[in-house]
Amino acid sequence: MAPKNIVILGGSYGGLSTAHYLLKHVLPGLPPRDAYHIIMVSASSQAMCRQACPRAMISDDMFPQDKLFVHIPAQFAQYSKDQLRFVHGTATRLDHINRTISITPSSNNHTAMEMTIIDFHALVIATGASTPSPLHGLNQDEAFLQNQWTAFRSALPTAKRIVIAGGGPAGIETAGELGEYLNGRSGWFGSKTSKPRVSITVVTSGSQILPAVRPALAKKAEKFLADVGVTVLKNTRVQAVSPPEAGTSHVTANATVTLDNGRLLDADIYIPATGTKPNTGFIDPSLLSKDQRVNSNNTFRVEKAGPRVYAVGDVAGNVKHPAVHVILDSIPVLCANIKMDLRLAAGVEPSEVGNDRVFEEDTRTNQLVPIGQSKGVGEAMGFQLPSVLVWLVKGRDYWLWTTGMLWSGKHWAKER
Repeated sequence: MAPKNIVILGGSYGGLSTAHYLLKHVLPGLPPRDAYHIIMVSASSQAMCRQACPRAMISDDMFPQDKLFVHIPAQFAQYSKDQLRFVHGTATRLDHINRTISITPSSNNHTAMEMTIIDFHALVIATGASTPSPLHGLNQDEAFLQNQWTAFRSALPTAKRIVIAGGGPAGIETAGELGEYLNGRSGWFGSKTSKPRVSITVVTSGSQILPAVRPALAKKAEKFLADVGVTVLKNTRVQAVSPPEAGTSHVTANATVTLDNGRLLDADIYIPATGTKPNTGFIDPSLLSKDQRVNSNNTFRVEKAGPRVYAVGDVAGNVKHPAVHVILDSIPVLCANIKMDLRLAAGVEPSEVGNDRVFEEDTRTNQLVPIGQSKGVGEAMGFQLPSVLVWLVKGRDYWLWTTGMLWSGKHWAKER
């Protein structure tokens, strides 16, 4: 009998964690008469710490590259080869009626260049979200990201005017890193940045930057930005960018940025950092919410897609703030419900499988925002954190100290 496919779409925090958890704690507890095979599909063969992009994009010297990028198949070499197969490709169509997923292999995958159709017994959608700037994440694969960084780095030495759209963490962290790298930081007895070498402007529609944190912390962050030569324009929107591809498909294009008050800003580099877009273009609109995320419930099931279909991470519509810590809180709940559904499908009596686990999101403010390599602001569980603690926890290496345990699966050594 052919094994039953458990397909996981996505090779980042949600996808890798789900695969490790299933291999360690779910498959061993299923009836032995049935064979299961996990197929992981990812557009990138590398996993990376996306949170590190605001600093990593400046230079390869910022982080050890073997820790910033890790080879996904190598993380699963610890398991039997018949338990998991990695497919380097992109999901292009989900047929939830016939329970198949169409995969287009990566252009770097020379072993198979034709579209593959995979049937699934269970499906986990963990395809994440794309950033408006290709500098900020794996919108395609690792080669594409590295090419974008190379182009950006080549433009930095001659850039005199940088405009960043967005006052959330991505925009503020990017501004802080670039400001300190290009302008230095003002000292106790004088200011290096009274006439910064590079003009860096952050444009935000909000009345404060970092809207999730208390106003006093937002003002403190603005002061840290000023210390590295960054100007903030609040209550202002970017109305248009010319040429339109500047900052997106052309990261180094000179641009004219038109604001909603009529002001024009010339930019040698324009960086949009205004949220993310869920990677759900391959999914039937009937399964999506208005914000284009998957319409999942608080068990992570996608009920309209039929049995044993789930969503987790940035694409899961039941999660209000899909930050990494929320994704990690989601995995035990998701996998417990997958285990229950697989056991029921295998003929185990309902009285023996237990009840659903329901996800309850911690909605307290948990946001740490480094501003350069020595400063930062943040709140954890609603409590304000001093700058030095933000640096200690996140600002030193943007969470890189945590990813080794996650990518290798050691974080999930115990069932939770």
